[in-house]
Amino acid sequence: MKTITVGLAALLLSTAASFAAEAWKEAEVGGTKIYTDANGMTLYTYDKDEKGKTNCYDKCATNWPPLKAEDGAKADDEWTIVDRTDGTKMWAYDGKPVYTFIKDKKAGDITGDGVGEVWHIVKAD
Repeated sequence: MKTITVGLAALLLSTAASFAAEAWKEAEVGGTKIYTDANGMTLYTYDKDEKGKTNCYDKCATNWPPLKAEDGAKADDEWTIVDRTDGTKMWAYDGKPVYTFIKDKKAGDITGDGVGEVWHIVKAD
């Protein structure tokens, strides 16, 4: 019985860890379903990016931090992983790299939407 209990506990802990490691989640802001990072910060796409390729580096990436993909992260149909020229990896939704915005200070802030007419909230379908 002790072996079964320990095995079950290990399974539950590994399942909980995989959920905790999720890089993004769905949220509702102003009646719109959007994607956020694990901390609830709004995710954005950049019109100057290409499908599967980021063009946001240096000052751009300072203001718009990429949503980093950890080693061993698993992609799926909607969420993929993009290689950056600095050797890091980042998440992309529907092929478009995603970022947070440095001026969003708390979960639910959407101050980056429409900036320069090239930044847009990632809406959940």
